[in-house]
Amino acid sequence: MSKNNTIKKSEPVLMQGNEAIARGALDAGVNFYAGYPITPSTEIAEIFSYELPKRGGKFIQMEDEIASISAIIGGSLAGAKTMTATSGPGFSLMQEGIGFAKMTETPCVVVNVMRGGPSTGLPTKPSQSDIMQARWGNHGDAPAIVLYPNSVMESYELSIRAVNLAEKYRTCVVLLSDEVLGHMRETVNLPDLSKIKIINRIKPTIPPEWYKHFPENPKYPMPMASFGEGYRFHVTGLSHDEKGFPTNKAKEISRMMERFRKKVEYYIEDIVQIESFFMEDAKIAIFTAGITARAAKEAIIKARKRGIKVGLLRPLTIWPFPDAAVKKYLGDKKAIIVPELNEGQLSHELKRVMGGIWNYEIRKTKNIVELHKNSGELITPEEIFQTIREVK
Repeated sequence: MSKNNTIKKSEPVLMQGNEAIARGALDAGVNFYAGYPITPSTEIAEIFSYELPKRGGKFIQMEDEIASISAIIGGSLAGAKTMTATSGPGFSLMQEGIGFAKMTETPCVVVNVMRGGPSTGLPTKPSQSDIMQARWGNHGDAPAIVLYPNSVMESYELSIRAVNLAEKYRTCVVLLSDEVLGHMRETVNLPDLSKIKIINRIKPTIPPEWYKHFPENPKYPMPMASFGEGYRFHVTGLSHDEKGFPTNKAKEISRMMERFRKKVEYYIEDIVQIESFFMEDAKIAIFTAGITARAAKEAIIKARKRGIKVGLLRPLTIWPFPDAAVKKYLGDKKAIIVPELNEGQLSHELKRVMGGIWNYEIRKTKNIVELHKNSGELITPEEIFQTIREVK
């Protein structure tokens, strides 16, 4: 995206993954960004820094990631659509804030362009090691909506979707990417904004004295007042009642926790997205996400040319985990290969759904075959193809 020119939607554009995330968020209406630069996500902040002022929005570079997540929560409570972006170390620092956003049901989006870890790790190398952290990083029971694209175009599309889901279900949505996906460039055709569904929060129309910021039986999207609009409500990280004031009453706490669970569980068909690739007649399946799915597709095409019936099931929504799709598409397969750039985070969850038992020694349960790499290098199509040959 040029600093001086606006992209014409009808023209093919050579675009970077991080740039696509920023462009998608801007098209979804994000008008406040607070963040701290960290490799390999920095381009997202850079683009917001010069695009938001031109659009009447606000950009602020914070002193650290804790301040960044806190700022976007405050901005959202004041009525803005908000986003921040980071990578592994910063994502760890944001976890308390992410939990606070979920507890207070405040819409916001956190992008994590994953890199190798732990600690400082491999700042310029890809990883998929934050998948579990994206679900379980904050303490306590809370909903998690986590998306993961595998192309530059999907980075744009899922950035919009992340903002929409945050606004619709009033929660913090995490958009995962990785170093290679964030920095690779592909030609994309951006759709006309008139053809994109954008979800904006609904403002309450009832008298202020009737307003409940945390209704017992909400409908989604549900009205959400902003600070300064004349509606009185309290915001706290403590367990709270329908108006947001702290409570120790068991029934009120139970209703609050049920609301967290139901907003994801009851609308799972709206939230979960999967891709099925050559799964109609597949005897062997590959289950993987993000950048690794690209190598898997190449391996599948190569295997198909040799008469091996293999297909791919790819979750675009990592959390909530696509249990129903996994059972439907993978339950009868001879083998399920799970390549990932970590020590087995997707396969761990796959085994839960398939009824297996995690075993660090055997590295496989029933028909689940794991293929790991955590050295900062990508898993290649040839490595996946060789695994297919071994299990066919």
